Formats: sequence, C-alpha cells, structure tokens
Amino acid sequence: MPEVTVLLPSVLLRLFPGASRELALQASSVAEVMDGLEARWPGMRDRLCDSTPAIRRHLNVFVDGERAKLETPLAAGAEVIVMTAVSGG
Repeated sequence: MPEVTVLLPSVLLRLFPGASRELALQASSVAEVMDGLEARWPGMRDRLCDSTPAIRRHLNVFVDGERAKLETPLAAGAEVIVMTAVSGG
C-alpha cells in the first residue's frame, strides 16, 4: 500500500489533542486515509465524513492539488490536504 502525506486543518488539531498537522499514512484511496485517521484518533471520521458516506460539505480534500472524493485513488508520495471550506460574500 502506498505511503501518502496528510495535512490536517488546525481546527481538527484543537478537537483531537495529540493529532499532528502533518503525518504519513499508508492508503490507496481517500477513504483509506479517513480509516487511518479514525484508527489514530477515534471520532475524526465523523468530523470529516457524513453518513452517506461522503466528505462533509463544509470540508474540501485535495490530492496533489486536485479536489478529491472518498473514492479518489492515491499514488505513493501523494499529498492529501484536508481544508475547511472558505466562503464569503
């Protein structure tokens, strides 16, 4: 399974003491990244995904700069960025 780099938003770090801003996980899809985060910090998947399952509407996940979904495949060395959505008017 490929190793990827995952970058988390600071809001998650406040909710999950001990969580790292950047970490390496073995995952071949974004869904497997979510599984890996849940294994390290129980409850994190519920903050990132809804019950359908899909990435929550107020979050964006990017893989190597491209917007991703749970089924997005990952290659070795991919960078997965979890961001809170930005809106304004």
